[in-house]
Amino acid sequence: MGDTPDFSGYATKAGLVCSDGLTITSGAFQHQDGVRVPLMWQHKHNESENVLGYGVLEHRDDGVYVRGYFNDTPEGRRAKEFVRHGDINALSIFANRLKKRGKEVMHGIIREVSLVIAGANPGASIDYVSMAHSSAEDYDNAEAIIYTGLTLEHADTEESTDEEPTVADNEETVKDVIDSMSEKQKNVMYYMIGEVEAQAEADDDNDDDAAEHSMSAEDFIAHVDKTIEEKFTNMTANIFEKNGDVETSRGRATLTHSQIKTIVDDGIRMGSFKDSLLAHAEDYGITDIELLFPDAKTMTDKPELLARQVEWVRNVLNATKRTPFSKVKSIVADLTAEQARAKGYVKGNLKKEEVIRLLRRTTGPATIYKKQKLDRDDIIDITDFDVVAWLKWEIRFMLEEELARAILIGDGRSAADEDKIKDPEGQTDGTGIRSILHDDEMYAIHVELPANVEPKAQIEQVIRSRSQYRGTGNPTFYTTDSNLIGLLLQEDKMGRRLYETEAALAAALRVSKIETVEVMEDEPNLLGIIVNLIDYNLGTNAGGNLTFFEDFDIDFNQNKYLMETRLSGALTKPKSAIVLKRAEGIAVVATAPQFDSATNTLTVPTTTGVDYTIDGEVITAGAVEIDETVDVIAVAQDGYYIQPNTTTHWVFTYTNTQG
Repeated sequence: MGDTPDFSGYATKAGLVCSDGLTITSGAFQHQDGVRVPLMWQHKHNESENVLGYGVLEHRDDGVYVRGYFNDTPEGRRAKEFVRHGDINALSIFANRLKKRGKEVMHGIIREVSLVIAGANPGASIDYVSMAHSSAEDYDNAEAIIYTGLTLEHADTEESTDEEPTVADNEETVKDVIDSMSEKQKNVMYYMIGEVEAQAEADDDNDDDAAEHSMSAEDFIAHVDKTIEEKFTNMTANIFEKNGDVETSRGRATLTHSQIKTIVDDGIRMGSFKDSLLAHAEDYGITDIELLFPDAKTMTDKPELLARQVEWVRNVLNATKRTPFSKVKSIVADLTAEQARAKGYVKGNLKKEEVIRLLRRTTGPATIYKKQKLDRDDIIDITDFDVVAWLKWEIRFMLEEELARAILIGDGRSAADEDKIKDPEGQTDGTGIRSILHDDEMYAIHVELPANVEPKAQIEQVIRSRSQYRGTGNPTFYTTDSNLIGLLLQEDKMGRRLYETEAALAAALRVSKIETVEVMEDEPNLLGIIVNLIDYNLGTNAGGNLTFFEDFDIDFNQNKYLMETRLSGALTKPKSAIVLKRAEGIAVVATAPQFDSATNTLTVPTTTGVDYTIDGEVITAGAVEIDETVDVIAVAQDGYYIQPNTTTHWVFTYTNTQG
C-alpha cells in the first residue's frame, strides 16, 4: 500500500447538514478506518465494467478521507484520465446499515465510493435508495447515496502524511472473499447450506428414516468446522462482528462449536438454515446474512412473454401504403351505373349527356398512444435486466399491435369508450383509422354466409367472391387459426386431405398467402378478410410519426414514458377488400356418438342445433345397428354453427360377429 494514489479526497464530511436535514456525525464511519472498498462509476452496481478500482478509507475527525487507486482496465484508465484532466472531480458514497438519533446519522457501513458528475446534487445530500424516510429514531435497513458536494484532490495535491494507511486483513468484506474463491470453494459453501436444507426435508418426509439416511447434526458440525478452518477463515471478518459474545481466533471473529451446533439443530427443526441464522443473528453478532443467501436469478435477461401471436402485425404494417400528409381525400367515379353506358344514336333524336356519379370521402388524423410509468425505486431495485429498455420495447410492441388491429377490424371498444381509436365506420367525412371490417360497401365487399356454413361451402364462396374484387394484384386472406384449421382438415371420401399445405389452400382461394390473426377471434362471426394492403393508406404529417417521450415526475418519484402517433388510415380504392362473415347464430359443440363393437350398435346423441349424418342422410337420435363401417358427420342446423376447431367426423368400424 506504499504506492502513490491516483487521487484523494473526502468521501464524507462530518457536520454538514444535508438537504433533508440530517447530519453525518464525526464517528459515523470510524470503524472503517483503513478499510478497502470498491471504486465505482456513478453507483452503478449491475455491470462489472463499472468497477474502476478501489479506495482506502481513512477516518479523520472531520470526516472520512479516501485514497483512490484505478485499475488497469479500459474503464479504469479512462476514469483516471477524466480525473487527471479535471473532467470529473466529485465523490459520493453508497452506505447501508444506517443508524440515526434524531437528525444525526450515528453509524453506517460504506460499501463503495463512486466517481460522480459534480453538480448533480448541489451541497450535501442523502438520497435514500431502498427506504423512505422513517419517523423512527433508529433504523438498520436503510441504504443511501451520500453526496457532500466537495471536490476530490489529485495525487500531487494530496496532504502529506508520515505513513500510508494500511488495510486491516480482518476488515475484508464478505463479497471480496467470495469473489476471490475458486469454483471448488464456492461449491463447498453451497453444499454446506444445501445439506441442512436436505436434512430438514428428509425429517419432514420420514422422521423414522431420517437418522439412518441423512447426515447427523454432529457429523455436519464436524464437516462445517473443517470446511471453515480450511476454506473460509477469511469470511468471518464481516459476517461475525467482534463483540463480547463472540470468541476470536487469530484476530478474526468466529463462532464456537456449541453456537454452530445450536444454529444447525434449530435449522433442522425449523426447516431452514437461513431462518435459524436470522434467529441467532443478534445473539451471536451475525451481520450481512443476506450475502450467504443471494436472491434467485432469472433464467433469461428479460421477462418471458404471455402475449398473442403477433407475426401478422409487422406484415400488416409493412404492407400498407404511406403518405407524408395526414388528411386524405379519395374520389371515385362510378362507371358501373346504367347512366354511364355509351348509347346508340337514332337520326333526328336528341343525344343525351353521360351522367357520371362522383363519390368522394375524406379521412383526417387521430392520435394513438401508449403510456407507462415506473417507480424509480423499482428501476433501481430491478437488476436482473434493463427494465427501462424492456418497457420501451413493450410500449412499441403493444402500440403497433393496436394499430394493425384497428386497420383490419377496429379496436373492439364501444363508441362511448373514451379510449376508443376513432373509426369513421362508413362516414363520408371523418377522422381516425377506417377499419376494413366496418368500411362502406363501396370499398369493402361484404359477403354474408349462413350461420352453419361448412368449410367446403366457405371455400366455394371465397372463390366466387373474387370475381367482384377490384383491388391491386393478388390479395392476402386474413383469417383466424381455428377457421384455417377447419379449411385444412377437409378430406375426400378416401380420407385424404384436400389441401396438404397452406400454399395449396391459398392457390385454391386465389390469394397470394394466408395470414392468421389471433385478435379476429374477438369477432366470432368474422370468417376472414381478403385484401391487398397496398390499397390501404396510412397518412401522417411531419412530426406526427411514431414519437417517444420520457419525463420524470419529481412529486411521485416516477419515470413516465409515452409513445404516440397521429395519423389517418383508409382504403382508397373501391372494391379493394372482401369481408366474409357468417350470419348471426348460436355456437354449439357436437357430442361424439357412442359405439358398442360387440353388438355393432351406434348410439346417436341428442345435441341441440346439431344433426348427425351418414352418407349425407340425417340419422335419428338413439340406437342404430350398423352392418358396415360408417362415417358419421355432425352438421349444424339453421341458426346454429359448430365451434371451430372441434371434432365433427367419426369413423365406426363394423365387426363381423358371424364367425
